[in-house]
Amino acid sequence: MRFTSLIIELIRARPRLIVWHVILFQAALWLIVPLLLYRSPPGDLATVLAYGREYRVGTELGPPLAFWLADIAFRAAGNHIFGVYLLAQLCSIAAFWTLYLLARAVVGGQQAVLAVLLTMTVVAFSSPGVDFGPLVLARPLWALLLLHSWQLIGQGRRNAWFAWSIEAGLLLLTTPAAVGLLILVAGFAIATARGRRTLMSFDPLFALLVIVVLALPYLIWLIRADTLALPHLPALAELSARAAHGGGLLGRLLLAMFGIVLLVVLNSGWFTRDADDAPIIYRPPVEPLARNFVYFFAIAPALAGSLISGLFDLDRVVGGAGIALMMSGLAVIVAAGDLIQLRRHRVLRAVWAAAIGVPAVAVVVGSIFLPWTGGGEVATSLPATAIGHFFGDSFERRTNQPLRAVTGDAELASLISLDPGRPHLFLDAAPERTPWLTQEKFYQTGGVVVWRAADTVGSPPADIAQHFPDLVPEVPRVFDRLVNGRQPLLRVGWAIVRPKAVASLQGSGATQNAAR
Repeated sequence: MRFTSLIIELIRARPRLIVWHVILFQAALWLIVPLLLYRSPPGDLATVLAYGREYRVGTELGPPLAFWLADIAFRAAGNHIFGVYLLAQLCSIAAFWTLYLLARAVVGGQQAVLAVLLTMTVVAFSSPGVDFGPLVLARPLWALLLLHSWQLIGQGRRNAWFAWSIEAGLLLLTTPAAVGLLILVAGFAIATARGRRTLMSFDPLFALLVIVVLALPYLIWLIRADTLALPHLPALAELSARAAHGGGLLGRLLLAMFGIVLLVVLNSGWFTRDADDAPIIYRPPVEPLARNFVYFFAIAPALAGSLISGLFDLDRVVGGAGIALMMSGLAVIVAAGDLIQLRRHRVLRAVWAAAIGVPAVAVVVGSIFLPWTGGGEVATSLPATAIGHFFGDSFERRTNQPLRAVTGDAELASLISLDPGRPHLFLDAAPERTPWLTQEKFYQTGGVVVWRAADTVGSPPADIAQHFPDLVPEVPRVFDRLVNGRQPLLRVGWAIVRPKAVASLQGSGATQNAAR
């Protein structure tokens, strides 16, 4: 008698239930882990919030939408980082659910579940970014754009144009890679007969109008900021090094798919004798256009992103690994055939659970045990709340005014900018990156200058002393990390720059007292 597990039966009978369970479980996991272990925001999240607090139409970090949404979520949660963590997980849920809808339209509901499960094992998705930013927000927007692109090209649904135009406009307001992604979509449409037929109407013109209206403020900012010029092309002598760099980025994308490769190998007939008794997941035949659509958007973003990043010597694939590998799981399912046998499904479940759980375990181990090895500081162990409260309170007690600006060490300053008073972040070493504040304005409003102190004297580093020659350092403040371990004490040197109005009043008061 053939035995089939409950999970296999649920995939066959209730595919949507399985999808919701796995994506909500993963979202809950990555909502709980940072709340328990992170005492400061991961990655560049503090900088994202500092930029979002200014509500600029554009900055040197790119389009503004992700920064605005991060600040809105932060304020909605009572100036608590929980709001931004929740927003990041909502983006993850939206991306996976949209991917399921797209996969269901191509391979049916049962195999669409397998496509989602495979995609979740990709490194970019197995640990969904709690450091919310443009790369995280772009994922659900790209998934929605692909879904409605297929509805337009493959299913001929004209009512999808409006949603497609909104998503394209929002993607342009999220990531600079949006232009290239839209070119890929347009290129696929032009290359196919049904795509060209879809474009032969007035609907694309109205969609273009909506996109222009949404992206116009940012486009005007780009023109005024004179940032529309392309990066300089490398010299011929550098092409080989740039090509190797691009190949390395592409190799990292392939390595990020190790979980998919492992599951496919374990499911092959090489490791089982009773292959014919394995349960089967069925799908209706996939039409050639759908197959080409999936393969194109599984390969083209990764290749184009790696090529461009290599050519211009960028640190990461253009658009991020999440966009480049969005269709990887679905592409494997399409290539697997109409009948997929799930051999050794208990082993497959264990490997899948490990691919999902190992990143969370790595975070726990790194946060608790890494400080004892002396291998370096865990950035998320810094007590952001205590640091921000101390310097905000100290400035207010000294000047009788709320803290309005903070500068010095970029990492520490960005953490202090998360204090409930939300002081402005000023990067004195690169003032062009924070155009809402200049050094002259900083002296007018006053603020706190911070740096990492190497001793109990707390003398400022040479670069900070050069930018602020009149600083009078205070006694350094010592803070406890989540786990101190064998690391040196966290000493923060600091000095107060008094507002000009307060300084002048204090100066005149001292003169009058001396005269008396």
